[in-house]
Amino acid sequence: MNTIGGFLFLLATVFGGYAISGGSFGLILHALPLEGMMIGGAAIGAFIMANSMHDVKHTLGGFGKTLKGCRFHKHDYTEILSLMFYFVRLAQTKGAMALEPHIEKPEESAAFAKFPKIKTDHHATALICDYLRMVGMNADDPHQIEDVMARELKKIKHEELHAAHAIQNIADALPALGIVAAVLGVVKTMGSIDQPPTILGGMIGGALVGTFLGVLLAYGLMGPIAARLTAVIEEECLYYEVIRAVIVAHLQGNAPQVSVEIGRKVAPSHSMPSFQELEVSLQELQIA
Repeated sequence: MNTIGGFLFLLATVFGGYAISGGSFGLILHALPLEGMMIGGAAIGAFIMANSMHDVKHTLGGFGKTLKGCRFHKHDYTEILSLMFYFVRLAQTKGAMALEPHIEKPEESAAFAKFPKIKTDHHATALICDYLRMVGMNADDPHQIEDVMARELKKIKHEELHAAHAIQNIADALPALGIVAAVLGVVKTMGSIDQPPTILGGMIGGALVGTFLGVLLAYGLMGPIAARLTAVIEEECLYYEVIRAVIVAHLQGNAPQVSVEIGRKVAPSHSMPSFQELEVSLQELQIA
C-alpha cells in the first residue's frame, strides 16, 4: 500500500502546486490522451522487443509483488527454521539415509506436509531436497557445499531481479520517449505556423505535456516501482540464505540447535524470530 499511497501523494503535490500557482488543467487534459498513447505505446513496444514472453509475464507479476511486499514474515522464518531443525536433527541421530523418504518425495513427506507454504515454494523445496541429498551422497565438505549453494542462490536472485531490471529500463526510456512525443507536437505546430499566437501557444503547450508525462512516469512511478521490487526480491532471497546457513552449519559439525541459531541470524531483523520464540516452536514441533 505504500506504493499506491506514495504515488497518490506525489500526484497531489505536483498537480496541487500547479493548481495553486494558477495553472489550467484544460490544456493538460486535452493533450494527455494522445501524448499518453504515444509514450505508453512506445514504452510497451520497446519492453516487448527487449524481453522474452517468459520475462514479460514475470515482469507483470512483479508489479503485483511490489504492491504485496515481501511474502516471508516472522512466522515463515520460524517455520523454515523448525523444518531445518527437524532435518538436521534426524540426520545427526539416525544418519543421512533417514532423510531419503522426505527428500525423494517431498510431496508425500510428513515433514513438508506440516509446513504447506514451504512445500509449495519451488525454490525452498528444491534447495532443501537437493543439498540434503548431496549430504546423503557423502558430499560433506562444508566449504564445497557452501560455494555451490552460493552460486545457485546468486542465480536465483539474478533471475528474480530481471523483472526489476526490465521495469528500470522502461523508466530510463520514458523521458526520451516523452521528448519524442514533444518533438512530434512541435513538428505539428510548425505546420500551423500561420495560426494566431493563442492557437500556437496551445499547440506548443500540448507538445510539452509529452515531456512532462515522460519525466513524471519515469521518476515518479516506474523508477520507484523498480526500486521497491528490487528491495522486495532481495529481502525474499534472505529466506533461502537461511537454508544455506543451516545446512552448512550442520556440515561443520554443529548441534542442531546451534545450526538453526546460525540460520536465524541470517533472517531480516524485522522478521527474525527471537531465540525464545524459536525455542518454543522447536519444543512444540511434532512430525509423525
